[in-house]
Amino acid sequence: MPAPSALRRLATAPGGKRTKWLVLAAWLIIVVALGPLAGKLGEVEDSSSNAFLPGNAESAKVNTELEKFRGKDEIIPAVAVYSRTDSATTKADAAKARADRADFAPLVAKGEKISGPIPAADGKALMLVVPLTTGDDDMTDDVEKIRSVAAANAPPGLDIEVGGPAGSLIDNIKVFDNLDSTLMLATGAVVTLLLLITYRSPLLWLFPVLSVGFAAVLTQVTTYVLAKYASLPVDPQSAGILMVLVFGVGTDYALLLIARYREELHRHEDRHAAMRLALRRSGPAIVASAGTIAIGLACLAFADINSSRSLGLVGAVGVVCALLAMITVLPALLVLAGRWVFWPFVPRYTETSAAAAAGQPREARTVWSRIGDLIARRPRWSWLMSIAVTAVLALSAAGITMGLTNAEMFQDKPESVIAQEKLSAHFPSGSSDPATVVVRTPARAAAQQAAEGVEGVESVRAADRTADGSLTSLSVTLKDAPDSDAAKHTIDGLRTAVHKVDGAEALVGGTTAESLDTRRAAESDLKVVIPVVLAVVLLVLVALLRSLIAPLVLLATVVLSYFGALGASHLIFEYVLDFAAMDNSLPLMGFVFLVALGIDYNIFLMTRVREEVALRGHSKGVLAGLSSTGGVITSAGIVLAATFAVIASMPLVSMAQLGVLVGIGVLLDTFLVRTVLVPSLALDLGARIWWPSRLGRERPQEPRVAEEERREAELERV
Repeated sequence: MPAPSALRRLATAPGGKRTKWLVLAAWLIIVVALGPLAGKLGEVEDSSSNAFLPGNAESAKVNTELEKFRGKDEIIPAVAVYSRTDSATTKADAAKARADRADFAPLVAKGEKISGPIPAADGKALMLVVPLTTGDDDMTDDVEKIRSVAAANAPPGLDIEVGGPAGSLIDNIKVFDNLDSTLMLATGAVVTLLLLITYRSPLLWLFPVLSVGFAAVLTQVTTYVLAKYASLPVDPQSAGILMVLVFGVGTDYALLLIARYREELHRHEDRHAAMRLALRRSGPAIVASAGTIAIGLACLAFADINSSRSLGLVGAVGVVCALLAMITVLPALLVLAGRWVFWPFVPRYTETSAAAAAGQPREARTVWSRIGDLIARRPRWSWLMSIAVTAVLALSAAGITMGLTNAEMFQDKPESVIAQEKLSAHFPSGSSDPATVVVRTPARAAAQQAAEGVEGVESVRAADRTADGSLTSLSVTLKDAPDSDAAKHTIDGLRTAVHKVDGAEALVGGTTAESLDTRRAAESDLKVVIPVVLAVVLLVLVALLRSLIAPLVLLATVVLSYFGALGASHLIFEYVLDFAAMDNSLPLMGFVFLVALGIDYNIFLMTRVREEVALRGHSKGVLAGLSSTGGVITSAGIVLAATFAVIASMPLVSMAQLGVLVGIGVLLDTFLVRTVLVPSLALDLGARIWWPSRLGRERPQEPRVAEEERREAELERV
């Protein structure tokens, strides 16, 4: 095991006069050699239905069983609906539908036939069901061709939309088309603008952005390799959010490191010495922060929903890669460039500023020192008021409606949603997207009879058999819309009925069953994952702060902040954005992200507070820690909230909701929890917040200050 001195040298190598060149050379080699793999991430993304389902769900097992019917190719229908609003369809409308049927024929899956045109009972609509295969690489083009043909030469007054499972799938895929590049460009633009405002320098912003670029390449390469060779689950949603996370946390770490480097440049004439000390002093907080976020996200591996597992594990990879770039390539670039990168506010070394390195407290007054003084006058009142504000916001979460229907999943209605609304108005609502029952062939008749007797079932027919004849699939048309609560209730009844059939070994799947299974798994995952996340984060904080009281206090404040953010988000969803409900996965996703990211800022604050308390005593140390970190943490919080706001602009409601929730939560942590709640609690509790460490039992003496400075001077000589 390397000696502590060797570890310190390794950790500060990016700030060395010679070793910075080695660090930069290593990164250039990595990017040049492995960069081409970054563009292949899309090749390992899984966009199948099971990628977004619970791993052990019955509906996922049905999808797996259906692969036996036609290999890995699944038949998925596109449904064209021809309708009139105020009158019955005409002979010309029927002729148009028949002509379209002939034009659609070349696109039909082998061995399948087009159904229809099927007239609606009210005479106002016609329906064509066009079976396509997911094994066709051109299925997106096929759906677009169907839509193009259907829209051409339509009789006046006839509305034609193409939806069904195939249309819905393609509309979902369109959401993720170019999502990675769009999010990266938008996030990069937001980060660049905020860095320009933060640093007021035309040059300095370039170095964090360039370093994040290195991190993005390493992240994509690592994710691709792990997905291809280690079965890391990657779906389009996790791949898109990955870049936002890398930009957000990477920029946060850059802000923290650069702020500490600027401090040390005032105290040390040699910029290399300044960077080595900046790495020593801010490095543990950055590493602890990244470790907490990565471990917290990795706890989603315990989730049952595959998309949640993917987002957690892929996100953990991104955070680790961002950490590596920010503590290696960024410091190397900064010391290579010199002090001029801070122009026009270049930090100068003076004898006065250097005196601070000898243990003399700084006298400069800032907005953060004034805030600290206000809190110190009435700390108990400050934290009680902070809790009251957050609790009022949290109460708004009591009225949340959970579960989005397919029509509510998009900020702007795609064609498939409009088609489903037309189908529901004129046909049995479930006709465009029937449930699927897979049974053993000898028990088919009994299973079909059982299914037909379920309330809410419109009709049942045998759809297909496997090649060996052992399995039969039943197509079950429901009376209610596939994404309605009534349809989900019917699925429960259907499962109960067919599961009782001896020898059937029946499984019930389809879109409605998938939605039902996902909702129940989301509820279960909350009970499993949240305790794991809390326990893991608590252990990390205990190890970092060497205390039991402080970690419990910090964790409690972040959990309170989460509920406040959830309530505030609900108000925005309902009264500003007009979302019908909250996505089932949001409470868990939001909790994991906000606990991990919220603890991030508390770690930045409390590690600095602990450092100052050891030198100045508890009260002065708390105020000095708040004053010295106030600016950088506020900047970091604004940057991170802004990067997640980019997600809020996405057309998929579930992603927009995640962006809003995390953004609000980060701002609450930045401006209320870290600024007021945590410092006031620390002041009110006093030194016992550090119990059982030495800081909680004794007051630091001046000889300890001298010893600290003697050790730093010795390190500088080395």
